[in-house]
Amino acid sequence: MSELRHLFPSWGFLLQILAILHFLRRRPESYWFFIILFGGFLGASVYILAEMLPDLGLLRNTMQGFGRRSRIQRVETDILDNPSAANYEELGELYKDQGQYAKGREAFTSAIAARSDSVYTFYSRALCSLAMNDFAAAIPDLERVVAADRKFDYYRAAGLLADAYARTGDLQRAEPLFAEVTQISTTPETLYNYARFLKTANRREEAREWAQKILAKKRTLPRYMQRRERPWFRKGKALLKELTAS
Repeated sequence: MSELRHLFPSWGFLLQILAILHFLRRRPESYWFFIILFGGFLGASVYILAEMLPDLGLLRNTMQGFGRRSRIQRVETDILDNPSAANYEELGELYKDQGQYAKGREAFTSAIAARSDSVYTFYSRALCSLAMNDFAAAIPDLERVVAADRKFDYYRAAGLLADAYARTGDLQRAEPLFAEVTQISTTPETLYNYARFLKTANRREEAREWAQKILAKKRTLPRYMQRRERPWFRKGKALLKELTAS
């Protein structure tokens, strides 16, 4: 028992290191850093229970990645015998989920060449283009999706199209589309993109108001959604800080 007590400080130090590494990677509320640093074993334990364990659910995609890679190999083999649109679509989704956006876009292009009547395939190809910061390439696909269904993906497609217009300097087309989307969609992604558009349009006071709405949105969401949307809250906070300082 005395040996365990002797090792207790070492275990506490290791827990602190583990908690700090997680904090630096996930960047939750800044007060957690001081709880971990000054709370020792107890502070690190509280952080692990409150922040790390709930995050395990977000690691599901990482764990699925191992099976996804073997599935990619099987689908690539199937395409040699059956280069159907369905197989290319599945391959594109697998690559997109794996973060291999260039290969995903290539697969969706092959699927569209085989069958061009699926709005979902155009949308998936646009998402790959956006992930590659190729906004110009995403615009025609998003325009096709929005023309077919203005409400597609709960207005996310329209919001992404407005953002792509803004990112490519077409503010005249971005503004009315943003005005429409923000009347319905209040996702952190949409709020952030609109606030950034307002900043680009030199409407800084309005941009500050919408950036504040991002942080206000955080208080209304359940904890699991706060974790999922954390990158957008972080971007919104940085944008608000930039707008307030200027």
